[in-house]
Amino acid sequence: MRKSDILREENLPNVKVGIGCAPDSKFVEVSVRALNNPNVIIYRDPKKLAEDLASGAIDAAVRGDMSSSKLLPLIKQALGLESLQRVVIMGYMDRAVFMAPVGIDEGWTVEDRVSMAERSEALMKSLGCDHVRIAVMSGGRDEDLGRIDVVDESISDALEIVKRLNKAGHDSYDAQILLEDAVEEADLIIAPNGITGNLIFRTMHFLGNAPAFGAPLINTDKVFIDTSRVKTDFTDSIILAMRLAEMKK
Repeated sequence: MRKSDILREENLPNVKVGIGCAPDSKFVEVSVRALNNPNVIIYRDPKKLAEDLASGAIDAAVRGDMSSSKLLPLIKQALGLESLQRVVIMGYMDRAVFMAPVGIDEGWTVEDRVSMAERSEALMKSLGCDHVRIAVMSGGRDEDLGRIDVVDESISDALEIVKRLNKAGHDSYDAQILLEDAVEEADLIIAPNGITGNLIFRTMHFLGNAPAFGAPLINTDKVFIDTSRVKTDFTDSIILAMRLAEMKK
C-alpha cells in the first residue's frame, strides 16, 4: 500500500479533529497552522480532549505531544476500554507498513496478537489495501528451538498465531526473527510482544529515519491516533485522523 494513498492532502473531509498540545510544545501549533484547516482544534487539557472524543464533540483525536502517561489513561477511561490496542503506520520506501503491538503492555498473549492482527487488517482494508500479507515474528529462527526456553515459547506462539490466522482465512506466515525480510514481503508485521514492537518502531523511526504517521486505536469505534511526542510535524497524523473519521460517518 502506497503512503500517498493514505496521506493525500486534497479534498480533506469536513470532520472535526482535536490535537493535544503540551505546555512546552514547539510543533503542534506550527503543524496546525501549516495545514490551515478550521476543523482542527488545539487542546491543552487532556481530560477535555478525552471527554470531547467520547461525547462526539469532535470526530477524532490526535495525541500530539501531550504526555502519554496523562492522556492515555483518560482516553481509556472515557471510552470505557480495559486496554488499548494500537497499530503503528510507518513509511518504508514508498510503502506504508503497519505494525503491532507497539505499546509495551500490549500483545503478550497469543489471543491478543491474533485479535490485533485481525483488527489491523480490517483497518487496512478500510483504507484501501486490497490484500494484506501478515508477517508473524518470533524471537529467533525456527532452527533455534532448544537453545533457550523463552525463545522456544516465542517460536511456538508465532506458529500458533499463524495457524489460527490462516484457518480464519487470513494470509499470514512465520516470519521468524527476520525483520529485514518482513518489511519487504509483508503489509502488516506482528511483533512477538509490545516491548519488541516498541523497540522495532524506535529503531526504524529514530535511528533509521522511517516516517511514523501515527498509531490508531483498533479496539474502539472512536478515532484516536497516538503519536510520538518528539515528532516535529503532525500534519500527517491529522490527515490520517480525518480520513479515518470520514469512514466512520
